Amino acid sequence: MKENEQSNVLNKTLDSLTKNRQTPKSVYAALCVLYIVTSVAVSITAGSGKVIMLGSTPVPVYTYAGVLSSLANLCIILITVFFGKLGFVTSIAVISIQTPLLIYGIIAKHRMTSLPGLFGYLLTVIAVVMIYRNNKEVAKYQLKLREQATTDILTGLPNRFAGAELFDDLIRRNKPFAAVAIDVNEFKSINDTMGFNIGNKVLIEIGSRWKKIADTGLSGTLDFILRISGDEYALIIRNYKSDEDIINTIKQYNAALDEKMSIDGYDFSVTASFGYAKFPDDTDNRDLVLSYSATAMKEIKRLKSGEHIMHFTPELLKDQNKMMIDGKVRDALDNDTIYYNLQPQYDMSHRLRGFEALARIKDEAGNLISPADFIPAAERMGLIDRIDLAVYKKAAMFFGELLRKSGANITLSINVSVKHLMKSSFMDEIRNILKESGVPADKLELEITESIMIESAEKASDCLKELKEMGVKIAIDDFGTGYSSLSYLNSFPIDLLKVDKSFIDIMNESDSSKQYVEAIISLGHIMGFEVIAEGVEEEAQLETLRSINCDYIQGFIWGRPLPSEEAARLIE
Repeated sequence: MKENEQSNVLNKTLDSLTKNRQTPKSVYAALCVLYIVTSVAVSITAGSGKVIMLGSTPVPVYTYAGVLSSLANLCIILITVFFGKLGFVTSIAVISIQTPLLIYGIIAKHRMTSLPGLFGYLLTVIAVVMIYRNNKEVAKYQLKLREQATTDILTGLPNRFAGAELFDDLIRRNKPFAAVAIDVNEFKSINDTMGFNIGNKVLIEIGSRWKKIADTGLSGTLDFILRISGDEYALIIRNYKSDEDIINTIKQYNAALDEKMSIDGYDFSVTASFGYAKFPDDTDNRDLVLSYSATAMKEIKRLKSGEHIMHFTPELLKDQNKMMIDGKVRDALDNDTIYYNLQPQYDMSHRLRGFEALARIKDEAGNLISPADFIPAAERMGLIDRIDLAVYKKAAMFFGELLRKSGANITLSINVSVKHLMKSSFMDEIRNILKESGVPADKLELEITESIMIESAEKASDCLKELKEMGVKIAIDDFGTGYSSLSYLNSFPIDLLKVDKSFIDIMNESDSSKQYVEAIISLGHIMGFEVIAEGVEEEAQLETLRSINCDYIQGFIWGRPLPSEEAARLIE
């Protein structure tokens, strides 16, 4: 679309929705026709000398002129009431034409029966003017109310209510559109680290950039961007010809975030996840099209890949799949078929540091169930601690035997869920495992996530200090993706930080990404922690980590997760 046709699309769309609820123009035409008919009838009856018998009572025809005149005036008033400026101009024009004719009839033809009609016109003029002036004030107030009701106060974008109005209108008229659910990635960390004031300014800047695209037609489609709440936005795309047009439009909104945001002296790099569904292609149900777009958005967000856009497909509806996975998790626990793999960890000279024990489950056909599926299922069912414990026992028994045979100076790392750590029996479980397996406490490392610092800081701190007194090492897993503060890091007895794979993946794409990883490593060293990078898969990543003084690495470049037998051969 040309820019002048697309200019200020958001307001035009809201205006069109308002107009759709106004009185149809057909009513205007009907009132005009009725006025003309009654006016002609007034002229005919006013000059008639005939008499009509109503029962036994003779009634002169001219007496009906007053009734018809009142009906004509009522048409004029209704036109003004329902059609604003158009109705007011029409009413004044008609009365301006009719009044001189009426006065001429009274003066020139001595038609005194028209006097009531003249006063009727004067009263109608007064009524029309008062109605029009009052309607103008009401219209201003309604406009203000509409702006308040349909506008997000923070960003100035249309809000959830405005989006719902447009959705309903498009579906009612069966107009195709794409609904795009948008979520700003890692926005909570901005609020937590920089404060809500800075976070709000980031949201305002995002809204400003996207509003410019929607209002100027830069995408080539007809777009309606709105803020739902928090860091959630939505986009309604119309006038597209293919999926490619939709994706190209979304890419423009995504690209608008590429340029850094400088706010109050701080630079922010922001990304977002976009999921979309089409009406009526994917569904003709209003609620489902919104749900489907949100499902696609959550999936692309969960994958944490380099892609930021996903189209909904039926495969994303995992409810049935979740039930199957839930059953397989229970079966694995009941049948004691949960097992583990060991992924090696190395220092930068390729000397083995130890292994991380990773839980694994296979279904009855021997197919591996992804940890991304069975771990959330176990957490949802409250069974994650049983999976943790099964892995601890099996991995520790093997590792204790391995240490006795080899005498190697290596560490076993195991993941601890927040729910498991918070159990009152957790410390006793760890003591029993160390005792039964013979693994020295200083050869065991527990990996916890940053979220535990926020959710249960006091209890976690007491538990970790007790573990530390036993000699057990503590690692913070997926560091950089959570919301921990320096005060928590400083107060917790931590030995190691694990840099999340998502940062390693993009580390060599820009100087800022590299500097971010370097900052984590430097922070860890300053606070007395060692640092390990997860998910190292490329030689270039390895060289970069060497150059910024990373202590250890873990990843496919030097070692995939191994069965225990292969891990033993690696030691030998």
